[in-house]
Amino acid sequence: MLVLPEQQSFSVSNDVAGWAEVVARLRGFAIAAIGLEASGGYERGAMRALLAAGLPACQVNPFKLRQFARASGVLAKNDPLDTRMIASFVATMPTRPAQTRPLAIERLTEMLAVRRQLNAEKVAAENASRLLEDAMLQRLSRRRIARLAADIESLDRHLVEIVDTDAALAHRYRLLTSMPGVGLVLACTLIALLPELGVMSRKQVAALVGVAPYAFESGKFKGRRCIWGGRAPVREVLYMAAMSAGNWNPVLKQFRKRLQGAGKLPKVIIVAVMRKMITMLNAMVRDDVAWADHLHGRRTVPTAC
Repeated sequence: MLVLPEQQSFSVSNDVAGWAEVVARLRGFAIAAIGLEASGGYERGAMRALLAAGLPACQVNPFKLRQFARASGVLAKNDPLDTRMIASFVATMPTRPAQTRPLAIERLTEMLAVRRQLNAEKVAAENASRLLEDAMLQRLSRRRIARLAADIESLDRHLVEIVDTDAALAHRYRLLTSMPGVGLVLACTLIALLPELGVMSRKQVAALVGVAPYAFESGKFKGRRCIWGGRAPVREVLYMAAMSAGNWNPVLKQFRKRLQGAGKLPKVIIVAVMRKMITMLNAMVRDDVAWADHLHGRRTVPTAC
C-alpha cells in the first residue's frame, strides 16, 4: 500500500490481522480516498474492514486503471507499479466511496457469481456432448449436465429464500418481476449488482449497464454508434431477458416491431429493447410502482406522518 503525498509504502497480509494493521496505520493520516482494485473477490475482506472503520474506501475498475497507467506512460505491470497507479488514480480521478452492503446483498452477489459459473459450465458441457460418439462418454456427459442443472435449480431456490428474508428486497423483487419478461435471475441480478437502480436518470442507468450508444465521429467522418463499457454481468442477463420480453411483453414487442419496420439491424434492435427495459425498470423503482401502474402513469403518493 502507498500513501500519497507522504510517499509512505508498506505491505500486509490479506487476512484479518493484515486488515487491522492497515486500518491502524491509515488512522494516522488525513485520508481523502482509499483505492482497492477489484480482483475477483480477494479485495472484499479489506474493503469490509476499511468501511467498518469509517474510512473512505472505493473500488477501482481494473480496465480503467490499466488505461490510466498507459495514459501516464506506465506500460509495465507489477505490484509496486500497480500500487502507485491505484494511489495516483484515486488522487486524480473522481471516485465515490463504497457503501457497506447488507448481508443479504452480499449473499445474493456470491450466489449469482457461482450461478453464472455453473451455467457457463452447463452450456459448454451441452455443446461438447453433441460431438460425443462413445456410449460411456455420452452417459457421463448426461450425468454431468443433469448435476449442473440440479445445482442451478438449488441456487435459484436459495435466491428466492434470501430475497424473502428481507422486506425491502422482497418489495423491490415484486416491483421488478411485475414487468412481463423479468424473472428471478434478472430481478436478483438488478437487486444485487445494480443497487443504483431508481436513483439515476435514464441516460445514467443505460450507461452504467452498458447499453448507451456512444458517438464515433471526427470532423466530417460519421461512424456507427456503439455501446461500450458498463457492468457485463448485468448486461448479459438483461440480454437474455430482452430476447424473451421482445416477443412476449406487449409494449416491448410493439417497440421491437416498430424498429424492425424502420429497417434497423437485429443487433441494434435487441440493444434498444434492453435499453428500454432497464430505463422502464429504473422508472418503476424510482416511482415505487408496479408494471401496470407505470404504464398508466400512476405513482405511489408518500403517506404523511
